[in-house]
Amino acid sequence: MTRNALVERIEAETGIESRPRYSNQIEASVPRERIISFLSFLKTIGFEHLSNITAIDWIQDSTMEVVYNVWSYSERIHITVKSPVPRGNPVSFTCMGLWPQGRVYEQELHEMFGISFQGNPTQGPLFLHNWKDIPPLRKDFDTEEYSRRAYGYLEEEQ
Repeated sequence: MTRNALVERIEAETGIESRPRYSNQIEASVPRERIISFLSFLKTIGFEHLSNITAIDWIQDSTMEVVYNVWSYSERIHITVKSPVPRGNPVSFTCMGLWPQGRVYEQELHEMFGISFQGNPTQGPLFLHNWKDIPPLRKDFDTEEYSRRAYGYLEEEQ
């Protein structure tokens, strides 16, 4: 199936608007309430591999986006699925039932961005044991200030 035929099928069967990006890539934006049903649909039509999950902090819009990258090896097409969550209450739903490796990706996003995933029991520290600050990949995290508090000033700064 061609990329454009997949775009048409996705829209016809889910009502979610998707768009071609590159010769082998599709992009879709999905409300968080529909993210699991949409990802499940993708899996049933051959998008069998969850490559990763990442996030984007749109601080100026008070929003974060959870971004899923999923591959169909049979069609040789990649889809990027973006799902917004409110920055003040960043909660989405786990995809562990579809792809077990989602557990670790979600744990990392919880630790680095503060996004929680309902249904994922593993949301404790992955890398940052004893971390007591805001998640470090949020745009309002001040790396320089944190370093000064944690390690002190350099001699030339005093």
